[in-house]
Amino acid sequence: FFFFFQAEDGIRDVERSRGLGDVYKRQVSTQSTWDYQFMNRLLSRSGTRSFTSIGKYPKTFDKVLIANRGEISRRVQRTCKKMGIKTVAIYSDADRHAMFVREADEAFRLGPPPSGQSYLRADLILQITKQCGAQGLHPGYGFLSENSKFAKLLADNGITFIGPPHYAINAMGDKIESKKLAKKSGVNMIPGFLGEVDTPEKAKEIANQIGYPVMVKASAGGGGKGMRIAWNDKECELGFRLSREEAISSFGDGRLLIEKYVETPRHIEFQILGDQQGHYLYLPERECSVQRRNQKVIEEAPSVVMDPKTRHAMGSQACMMAKACGYYTTGTCEFLMDKHKKFYFLEMNTRLQVEHPVTEMITGVDLVEQMILTASGHPLPITQDDIKINGHSAEYRIYAEDPSRKFLPSIGFLEKYREPITREGLRIDTGVEEGSEISMYYDPMISKCICWGKDRKEALFRLNNALEEYVIKGVIHNSGFGKSIINNETFIAGDYSTAFIPKFYKDGFRGEIMSAADHKFLSIVAFKMAHNVDKQNKLKGVEYPAFNAALNPLYCTIDGKTFKVVQNVATGAFSVTTIGSAEEKTDFDNSKFAKFNMHGDALIKSTSVSEANNASTDKTIQFMEVKNGNKYQFYYRGSYVSVDVFNQDQFELKKYMAEIKPRDTAKLILSPMPGAVVSVNVVPGQVVVDGQEICVIEAMKMQNLIRSEKEAKVKSVKVKKGQSVAVDEVLIEFEQTYSQYDNNIKTVSYTHLTLPTILLVQISVVAVSLKKKNII
Repeated sequence: FFFFFQAEDGIRDVERSRGLGDVYKRQVSTQSTWDYQFMNRLLSRSGTRSFTSIGKYPKTFDKVLIANRGEISRRVQRTCKKMGIKTVAIYSDADRHAMFVREADEAFRLGPPPSGQSYLRADLILQITKQCGAQGLHPGYGFLSENSKFAKLLADNGITFIGPPHYAINAMGDKIESKKLAKKSGVNMIPGFLGEVDTPEKAKEIANQIGYPVMVKASAGGGGKGMRIAWNDKECELGFRLSREEAISSFGDGRLLIEKYVETPRHIEFQILGDQQGHYLYLPERECSVQRRNQKVIEEAPSVVMDPKTRHAMGSQACMMAKACGYYTTGTCEFLMDKHKKFYFLEMNTRLQVEHPVTEMITGVDLVEQMILTASGHPLPITQDDIKINGHSAEYRIYAEDPSRKFLPSIGFLEKYREPITREGLRIDTGVEEGSEISMYYDPMISKCICWGKDRKEALFRLNNALEEYVIKGVIHNSGFGKSIINNETFIAGDYSTAFIPKFYKDGFRGEIMSAADHKFLSIVAFKMAHNVDKQNKLKGVEYPAFNAALNPLYCTIDGKTFKVVQNVATGAFSVTTIGSAEEKTDFDNSKFAKFNMHGDALIKSTSVSEANNASTDKTIQFMEVKNGNKYQFYYRGSYVSVDVFNQDQFELKKYMAEIKPRDTAKLILSPMPGAVVSVNVVPGQVVVDGQEICVIEAMKMQNLIRSEKEAKVKSVKVKKGQSVAVDEVLIEFEQTYSQYDNNIKTVSYTHLTLPTILLVQISVVAVSLKKKNII
């Protein structure tokens, strides 16, 4: 079969051939989607030398296979194309039409979407690598990137693993072995058990010896997978089981370790570079303390609290660890640092980090380029003295998740996806486009938004503006949450720790609290949108049944409050009156509400002028859609807002309409998230008690435990093991209960999130209490 594409990127044709899955061969343009000219300007400012700046490369590889997916596959492809290296992608059925597949020179099918049947198939990936003739393999991050057996398998077959050697992964990538080496090398350590924990009984025994709280965590991998905080024996036993299952699912390695849980530190990490000639250097630190579910949310470089002496001490210890095991290419040493700047080695990630762009932005060093050069045997082209800090950089991860429901994942198709306008100092790394699917099989990351500035204030200002410009429809996202963090006074001051999200967002994020002025502003926006929609329909010759030509006045209902909006046709001024027991009228001079621009079909930008000080304020609102002709939906200040718009006749008749009664869910347990059922632990007729496990749902590689908080009798079980479920899908129906209750779903964490916590908001355990409303 032959497919022909017409595109600006130079794709000529695609050929599907037989063999190990489907292989797509194409010729593509060498033009990068990332602004390397901007990188070169950073290089010249910092004085850093790199092959990027001189445009010449020594011989490395003719072809590289990238054993990963999404944005990191595209990121590696960009540097390979810059260096004149052909790229090979591999993909699961879920990623068949993904951008990284189209953009590679060749692409091979692996199999079904689950990682164990696709991206973790070391044997199949090796076969594909041999078949396509790639001399090198870049693992990206996650999946097999820290699997020493895979690295050795490649080496034994004459293929270069573009990463550290397998023996270094054994020593450093394995958290147990790395801690042993750190202790031997005299590196500062967190108290813990330096060995493998293989049973729940042993886990509890060790935890009691160390003293609660403890962290139960996977020995392999990272990214927040396979980690639980335990405060007692019961939580330790549960954490052991769930962490092990997640570790096996994510990394194919179920080994666990236990260490003391340090409360409220800062999470600081150092990027190191090493070559096969024994040269090592460290790059400026990254601050990664803002986390949820053990995953970083915002990263910035350099850290606002770092001083040269501490930076040198931490960086030197990181290099010392690398030297001790013969490490080369890139790696990241992670530390915990207390308020007195005492630091402790946490772990080493023997791979490229998700947050590596912030380091690239302040140093001008292309880390993927350095990985390729050093893996192929070339010495580092830079020394420690060449590394300078140029400005400040910050990164925010845009996820398909619902901050109002404790950051539970959101799956679906991106019905609309627009990124911020390209500008200097802004970098977007993404693996999706409009029409892409965010599936339940992989992490729900949509993109990484990275901004650089001459100082921290400018970098955060640019990041704040960029987050306002995202247009995302089809899934719930967290861009508004990022804006809230950036504008948090504690974050602005730089006085934060890993307890930041538990402290300020312990119940998630439901958007900023809107004032009466916000409601009136949105009423005027809805008024203008109603006129705009009416005008568009008249131009199309479509009869618009919801409104007549007058549309003046209009009544707008927001959050149960109704506002009457009238516009003076002659002057353009607005009058907004609050309808209710105490009516309040506000007049808006049109000259003070001057600009109202629709950018495309989604972003609305408005500039209003304060009556008090004549200062102008810019506001950005995302228009989502119109439902039923009169329900206007917006995304504003981090939350989804619905505005019901009625003309005079509709408003008068509305009071005669019967109210819609909510669904009775008093005897149902609904799924709080989309995912796959891992296990079902009850049967019809069974009486469950408070705290009893009902089922386990896996979403985005995280195990989520559904528990009952009340005594009740099961009438029917609606799901089975292996079944995919949607959010709010019925899991269990109860026949009767044995106590008075309301129906409520709430999130409970076995990490005591009401206390200051390290590393994460760990929401993997969901408890179900039977109450009247289903609210996360």
